Amino acid sequence: MRPLPCCNQDACSAGAAAIGRYRTVLWVVLAINAVMFFVEIVAGLAAESVALQADALDFFADAANYGISLFVLGLNIRWRASAALVKGASMALFGLWVIGSVVWHALHGTVPDWTTMSIVGMAALAANVACLALLYAWRDGDANMRSVWICSRNDVVANLAVLAAAFGVFGTGTGWPDILVAAVMATLALQGAATIIRQASAELREDRSIKTWDQTPRARSS
Repeated sequence: MRPLPCCNQDACSAGAAAIGRYRTVLWVVLAINAVMFFVEIVAGLAAESVALQADALDFFADAANYGISLFVLGLNIRWRASAALVKGASMALFGLWVIGSVVWHALHGTVPDWTTMSIVGMAALAANVACLALLYAWRDGDANMRSVWICSRNDVVANLAVLAAAFGVFGTGTGWPDILVAAVMATLALQGAATIIRQASAELREDRSIKTWDQTPRARSS
């Protein structure tokens, strides 16, 4: 059997093995995020914490994003970049939703339960640190892989902020630390979304340029 024209047999085997490892990692982090979504949404509603609820929806968005990444894994760059655009848009929507929640809780003067916030925040931090460690090797990949890394990196920062908010609520007796942290999480989501959308758009433009060049008479005759 002749090797594939794109690479030799050893290189192709190594690439397939790497994709297999990445697929396994994605399934693991998807499961972690799905479990933490249910834990945090219940705890966030019980504690009346907008930061925990926002973090729970972030876990849900990440689980959905990892599912999309699994679907497009191994497909061509157009599909992977398009999936990254969807994930970037979902992150942007998440950020806008949190901003709306921040306004609502600010108007109603909600004071969350700082004990629940701190306990669940520690569990969420441990889960996201584990995900970040698993995904570290693929942090510099294409837009799709990079979007997964950015999501997990932002999650760790968000968890630290939730813990800070819990101590802030304890120290001040008000809900403002919780509200401020939720606003920070929204900003991180919007910044991450912008980064993902820019890289994915650039990859789609490059893919279209290559296809346009291949279809020119000169390219076909060479």
